Amino acid sequence: MANIMIADDSDAIRLVLKDILSIGDHTVLGEVIDGAEAVTVFSQLNPDLLLLDLAMPKKDGLTVIKEIIAQHPTAKIILITASDDQKIIQACLDSGATSYISKPFDFNNVLKSISDILAK
Repeated sequence: MANIMIADDSDAIRLVLKDILSIGDHTVLGEVIDGAEAVTVFSQLNPDLLLLDLAMPKKDGLTVIKEIIAQHPTAKIILITASDDQKIIQACLDSGATSYISKPFDFNNVLKSISDILAK
């Protein structure tokens, strides 16, 4: 299926996402725990898709999106957030995030979002 990178500072969320991705026959290319590392590792791995937490140390999700899109304009990024702040979510979408998933999430929503984005 797809090669996917996970950027989230929560061990528990990364574990849940890895389980969900394995159900969907996706490969986890890499995992990072902060925004600065997300930008660097994305360029090294060039994944099909990035699952990106909004609130991370060193660089927040919005900054990561802007930096990755500047270097990789066709990057596919799904923002993952517990925030209900529509202004920041919209700023992320306007900056290049392909879509977003609200926490807590269920595996069907995650897999459907991934499938929808990869089909584009």
